[in-house]
Amino acid sequence: MSMKVDDAHFEPAPPSATQIIAIYGKGGIGKSFTLANLSTMMAQMGKRVLLIGCDPKSDTTSLLFGGKACPTIIETSSAKKQAGEVLRIEDICFKRDGVFAMELGGPEVGRGCGGRGIIHGFETIEKLGFHDWGFDYVLLDFLGDVVCGGFGLPIARDLCQKVIVVGSNDLQSLYVANNVCSAVEYFRKLGGNVGVAGLVINKDDGTGESQAFAQAVGIPVLAAIPADDDIRRKSANYEIIGTKHSPWGSLFAGLAQAVADAPPLRPKPLAQDQLLGLFKGQEAAGAPLQPASQEDMMGRPIVARKSLEVVYDKA
Repeated sequence: MSMKVDDAHFEPAPPSATQIIAIYGKGGIGKSFTLANLSTMMAQMGKRVLLIGCDPKSDTTSLLFGGKACPTIIETSSAKKQAGEVLRIEDICFKRDGVFAMELGGPEVGRGCGGRGIIHGFETIEKLGFHDWGFDYVLLDFLGDVVCGGFGLPIARDLCQKVIVVGSNDLQSLYVANNVCSAVEYFRKLGGNVGVAGLVINKDDGTGESQAFAQAVGIPVLAAIPADDDIRRKSANYEIIGTKHSPWGSLFAGLAQAVADAPPLRPKPLAQDQLLGLFKGQEAAGAPLQPASQEDMMGRPIVARKSLEVVYDKA
């Protein structure tokens, strides 16, 4: 099911002191891990933080709440409507350690449009007073598939001031990061104002592809979270490590400061060959593109056949 961004019926957020930041990345790259720990550290630094999960998997807040699923806006609003009840903020927003969090949710697998669910979710929280809420930071956790208009909504409609991409030293995550940069650049050409604040490298193994990508597209590396077994175990056990008393606290404190200070930049997205070139060894050489012939496709020589055209004698 296709969905156009123009289907949305809401306006960009009015200017305010609130920083609204959209975080994008490939599924499974660690956006939710990064955001749960970043938002906790921001709260410990005295900031008011709202974390909104905008992924149909609805798993953004599971780490924050110790593995407990958060009721989604779409499911809850639908249930309230069927029961003839009014949806209230306490039905969908929950808090822990100073962080406020909610999940937009999405349709069931194989049913409906995830992007349209995003639009419905934002329309719902606007009706609940989103533009009147007093937060220092609103962090939006988005699926990296910005090809869908719904998931590209913050970029297309200036609903955020800046974008952060989460990636690793692998081609697929940087492919998604490059797509996000392409989307930002596309809407900047159309008069948009959203920029890319930088890249967070997760599970950094030190091979350097992510740093090379960031340098090539003209964005800073905000933090490099190492591929450490202690981090992996604690994350798997739903343990928050972005606290002042954690051995990893200084890492997330630095990330929080970098996120706050980083300006929105206009990226220079890479062409496909440039992106692939980040992973090409010195010994490797690009193979020539050899066009396929019709005989190649048929797997046998082409035999000329007599025409079946009917020719009529002249009267």
